[in-house]
Amino acid sequence: MARPRRAPARPDDRGRHAAVHLPGLDIDGYSLSVPDPQGDGVIGDRASQTAFRGLVDAAREHHLTAKDPFGRKPSRALKKEHIDLVLVGGGLDASHAMHLAVEEYARQLCYVVQVFMARPEWRGVERIVIGGGFPEHQTGGLAMRRAIRLLELADTGVGLLPLRHDPDEGGLLGWSPLLPQELHGHDAFLAVDIGGTKLRCGIVRHRLRHDPTGGHGQVLESMVWRHKSDRPNREAAVRRMAAMLNGLAAMARTLGLKLAPFVGIACPGTIEPDGSISAGAQNLPGDWERPFHLPDALAAYLEPVGGRAPAVVMHNDAVVQGLSELDRMHDVRRWGVLTIGTGLGNATYTTR
Repeated sequence: MARPRRAPARPDDRGRHAAVHLPGLDIDGYSLSVPDPQGDGVIGDRASQTAFRGLVDAAREHHLTAKDPFGRKPSRALKKEHIDLVLVGGGLDASHAMHLAVEEYARQLCYVVQVFMARPEWRGVERIVIGGGFPEHQTGGLAMRRAIRLLELADTGVGLLPLRHDPDEGGLLGWSPLLPQELHGHDAFLAVDIGGTKLRCGIVRHRLRHDPTGGHGQVLESMVWRHKSDRPNREAAVRRMAAMLNGLAAMARTLGLKLAPFVGIACPGTIEPDGSISAGAQNLPGDWERPFHLPDALAAYLEPVGGRAPAVVMHNDAVVQGLSELDRMHDVRRWGVLTIGTGLGNATYTTR
């Protein structure tokens, strides 16, 4: 009797640039770009923090009847905390104007979700994690709650779920499911989250032996550099990143941690399988797109870890931030992430 054929092993891309296949999970795609029929940009721009600042300016211009609590300062120059203060206690007139901006933003976010859900790439998505820094403040949190309610009323069948981590930590913790199997015996690894205004490096204790999704992971220590204020060139940025990582590796030794020879880098843009960035890196300091190769450039300045040169692996920042919520997605087959920043990052996943 012929033996039944064994099903071919599914590919495992952990430890590779721009990984697509993980155990029990496929990363379907990211950075979906849908042209906006009413403008020159893309639909996602309607739900960015930049768009919200525009709505705040419109509310100040058309709905304030008393003195503007922000003076002549444009909304793009306001701190989120200042907008929050006016929203909750800036007087009836000013608070009303801010609530109008929040309500309109929630409607725009709901519209963007519906447009994405109508696309083949997002069809069947049941749950969407909302990340980025915007939901962390009073204004963003209120907008999220309103968008959740609007989607419920529209009977879209999709739910929004705020990122439970600090978004900066999510961009580090999400590397745990991407760590190669052979490195799971180490206590921790190094990770980097690069944004348009700041860069964060951290020591991640993954605890993958307790939870293979990384849900028990923890950022033990991190360092932040607001590179937008310093305006470095590319070489200076790479050297500064390497210095931060080498310092964290020294700290890991001091803490008695067995550190894996691995560095995961999450950054904006389209990440190619060779680790280069082919598009979308315009907010980073200098020209980071290919033929420049960040993993090689950074590795040249990194000190050995446990006697080995650390592998430097790249992926898109929205993908990584979404993976930090993997442990909460066991009950859905298809899910996605939206990261609200200067633009709107996005990614989708399928649980096998």
